[in-house]
Amino acid sequence: MVITLGPELEAALSELARQQGVAPEVLALNALRARFLAAAVLQPRDEWERRLLGLAKDCGVSLSDEAVSREALYD
Repeated sequence: MVITLGPELEAALSELARQQGVAPEVLALNALRARFLAAAVLQPRDEWERRLLGLAKDCGVSLSDEAVSREALYD
């Protein structure tokens, strides 16, 4: 499969890949895997799992213990 990117998307992808120190192709493949294969792994097997997964929310990343320490709360 060949995907043709527009100039804006190509520039954004190249810049983000440069920041992460990876090739743009690797970054694009990782993003596609995360978007399309992650959902395939979590297919519910019954009504209970379907309802449980329906309640889930993507909240981003977990904060480190240092980020939520008493001292860090006031920074």
